Amino acid sequence: MTQPQTEKKSSPRPVTVLLVDDQPIVGEAVRRMLAAEKDIVYHFCSDPARAVETANSVQPTVILQDLVMPDVDGLTLVKFFRVNPGTRQVPMIVLSSKEEPTIKAQAFALGANDYLVKLPDPIELIARIRYHSRSYLNLLERDEAYRRLAESEQLMAQELARASRYVQSLLPQPLTGTVGARGTFVPSTQLGGDMFGYHWLDREHLALYLLDVSGHGVGSSLLAVSATNVLDSQSLPDTDFRDPGKVLSRLNDVFQMDRQDGKYFTIWYGVYRIGDRNLAYCNAAHPSPVLWSGASSSEATLATLDSTDPLIGMLPPGTPFETRSIALGTYATLLIYSDGAFEIETPEGDMWKHQDFVRFLSTLERDDGSLGERLLAHVRLRHGSDLLADDYSALEVRF
Repeated sequence: MTQPQTEKKSSPRPVTVLLVDDQPIVGEAVRRMLAAEKDIVYHFCSDPARAVETANSVQPTVILQDLVMPDVDGLTLVKFFRVNPGTRQVPMIVLSSKEEPTIKAQAFALGANDYLVKLPDPIELIARIRYHSRSYLNLLERDEAYRRLAESEQLMAQELARASRYVQSLLPQPLTGTVGARGTFVPSTQLGGDMFGYHWLDREHLALYLLDVSGHGVGSSLLAVSATNVLDSQSLPDTDFRDPGKVLSRLNDVFQMDRQDGKYFTIWYGVYRIGDRNLAYCNAAHPSPVLWSGASSSEATLATLDSTDPLIGMLPPGTPFETRSIALGTYATLLIYSDGAFEIETPEGDMWKHQDFVRFLSTLERDDGSLGERLLAHVRLRHGSDLLADDYSALEVRF
């Protein structure tokens, strides 16, 4: 077995001093002051015209700079250092032959960090070099940490976007024919756990479902995909998938929350039987779907398909779930949705009450197959943004 490789830690960056002064005697004096400090690397530049080039090469953690030099004025050089990308943030200690408040003020205004009368006491010089270098190195570490965090967040966002596209690719295409079904799904800013589906169990029975896993993130999404795969493949042994209560009871057996990292889910699962237009369903703590049913569209009345069954995964295996049924009229339209469709907070902080949500649905045109899209437009309008805090899922079925 090969041993895992450990990441090599880079050596800490040394305190690096660059002195810019046209007088070699000053350069030698400073070198002697710092000679005993083994952790300080010293560089000297006597040509101010090459100061920026030298700084880019040696990458100092602090710059000592004379103000009175031939060819290049010291204050002008301060400006050069501050516009140069490699030295823009490097601390600068200005050295002057005397205390001049006006010159000192100009130096600080141009970006100098400190001011010393040369030649300063070695103890004071070393203390200021260490102080400014430590602050600069801390700044570099912080910036590097922010950069790595930004890269990590970008990679995570890319992974979540790929995961979101994968989840959306699993959603079924619109169903046409004897029964029409069309879903609308808009993921939130975080990867969530909404999934819906429909498929024919046989020539007479159509299964419909919409589920919502607790929480957000990859774990919630993976659980939603796992539950969907079980339903679509009808892979629960000894289970009649035409009996919604039995299906949800077996889901509860399989997806116990203590085996799913504490996650659970709500689900509405229904089976439509063509022959007698019967809709059997079971609702495991999911928002109650809205059904319009009657002899015709104009005569249809609105009802909610309520249920009192528990969340999937919360109660022990063997917990029974109830199958209910309703006879559909000649005209019938069903809207199944997740809580992201109505638990909407307005910019003022108000929440949309469920009864107001149902009342709004009663006002919508429902014969053109776009209930989900028109509801989504209203949800975004109420929220004041196209970006939603939770997944939006809606499944419209026309019988």
